[in-house]
This record gives sequence, structure tokens and C-alpha cells, in this order.
Amino acid sequence: MADQRATGQHARVRAPEPRGRGWLNTGGRQLRLADLRGKVVLLDFWTFCCINCLHVLDELRPLEDKYGDVLVVVGVHSPKFEHERDADALAAAVERYGVAHPVLDDPELETWQQYAARAWPTLSVVDPEGYVVASMAGEGHAEGLSRLIDELVATHEAKGTLHRGDGPYVPPADAATTLRFPGKALVLPSGNLLVSDSAHHSLVELAPDGETPVRRIGSGQRGRADGGPEVASFNEPQGLCLLPEHEAGVAGYDVVVADTVNHLLRGVRLQTGEVTTTAGSGGPGVPLWTTTRTTRSPPTSPRRGTSPGTTTS
Repeated sequence: MADQRATGQHARVRAPEPRGRGWLNTGGRQLRLADLRGKVVLLDFWTFCCINCLHVLDELRPLEDKYGDVLVVVGVHSPKFEHERDADALAAAVERYGVAHPVLDDPELETWQQYAARAWPTLSVVDPEGYVVASMAGEGHAEGLSRLIDELVATHEAKGTLHRGDGPYVPPADAATTLRFPGKALVLPSGNLLVSDSAHHSLVELAPDGETPVRRIGSGQRGRADGGPEVASFNEPQGLCLLPEHEAGVAGYDVVVADTVNHLLRGVRLQTGEVTTTAGSGGPGVPLWTTTRTTRSPPTSPRRGTSPGTTTS
């Protein structure tokens, strides 16, 4: 057999079949890689208590929108702690964080081990013919993934091995509740309550009984738009702070909202429901100790003493 290094060839590694306890967001269907042949498949090894994993979920959303007819993201939930193994807790997390792709429940880390994952999060890319072509750990890989997907699409479209069309994601039924995963609440001067309705990406004002809705501030869609209560948008709002009256008069808003996924502080004028952005860059902050001479590794939650990075084949 010729030396692959001498000929410039690389061994092609067939992607292992994902195995676990069951699937979410597939309408009860058990997925196999053969079902996804012709698509670029991105396996996201994550766990719901890992902040880096949650950041990656948000980084992947634009890719899912851009490449919706050729890319299938598959979340492989690989628990780090015992309570993350609970199937009901996982289902709640998938709903809470708006995971809009199939998720494999892998409590025994079967698929994690098959793909030699070593840190949370880990991303593995499978080409339309079913071969692993890249693996990377940590967050911050969206730009590189976009370039890789473009290359794979061009290559496999030319070969006739790319199949465009809808993926296997089946959204769950909406929960018919006023609040979904509420974050924080505060008492307003009127006696009403203002609640950050995190999974509905909005704020809800309730009557003093804590049950009767008075109004909703925010469109209910993920976003960062300023404007009136029907136009403004949030992305998993959490913390709320009511300003003292004299400070509110100077600032021009009464309540400050921690708009978590947007990495912004938003101001809300209670009289009108108007929302404005008051602070934040819209992205994660950079550590103060980072300098131009410092090499930053992608943030991860390591399992073993390994260095995060990217490998391709």
C-alpha cells in the first residue's frame, strides 16, 4: 500500500453511527446517518449546564438559517454532571434554549466516545458521503464552519452527491402558557409585577394577583430591535432592575433589562412600553488580560487534560 503521506492523500474516516437513549425534535423518529446522506451534518456535542455550549447554540443559529437546505445540525447531549442525565431536564433545556434541530440523548456518552470528544462543546463535521472531515473544540468557530460548508457544498454539488431539501427537524408543540421559563420579577410602583418571560423573548406585566396578564412588551421573536412594545425584541431576557424615580427621569427609561443572549442592557419606559438599547456591544466581552500578543484558545469545558483546537481530514 502506498504511503498516504507521500502521495498527499488522507485516510477517509467513516462517521460512526450516533447511538443513545433516544431522540428529541424528530417527531419520534430514530435518526440514522444514512437518513442524512447528501447533507452536510454538523454534530454538536453539548451539555445544558455548560455556558460555552449555550454560546455555540447561538453561534449555530445563523448557519442553520443560511444553509437550511444543505446543513443538518444534530445536537448530541453528552452530560457532564449526574443531574444532566435526566431525560425530562434535557427536554426542558431543549425547549428553554430554543434548540431548533434534532437532539440525541446520549447519557452513557456512547456517541461522545465514538467521536473521541474531549471537551464541551465539540463540533464534528460529516460530509454528504458520510465521512468525518473536521473536528473542533470550543466556541467561536462560526466563520470557519461557514467556509468549510461552502467548500463541501461546492465539491459535492459538482460530484452530484449533495441533496438539497428539508431536514429531519420536527418542532415540538407550543406550550399554551402565559409564561415560559420566567427569569426574574419585580414589583412596579403601580403594584403590578413585571416578569422577564425568557423563553418567549419578552417581558410580561401581570396584575397584583401574579396571574392576570396586563400587557406584553416585546414581539416574542428572538431579536434585538428597539421600539414600541409590539416591535421591540429580546433574546432570552433575564435580570430586571427598577430605577429610582429621579434616575429614571434623567435616563429616559424606568427599568433596565439584562438581555442575556444579545449581550445588551435594554431600557424600558413603563408609560409607553418603549424599549431602547442602553449598553453593550452585542457580543461577549474580551478578558481584560487579553493582549495582541496573547494567543486565545476557544473557550471550552474540558473533560480531560487536552488542548482544544481544530482537526481536519
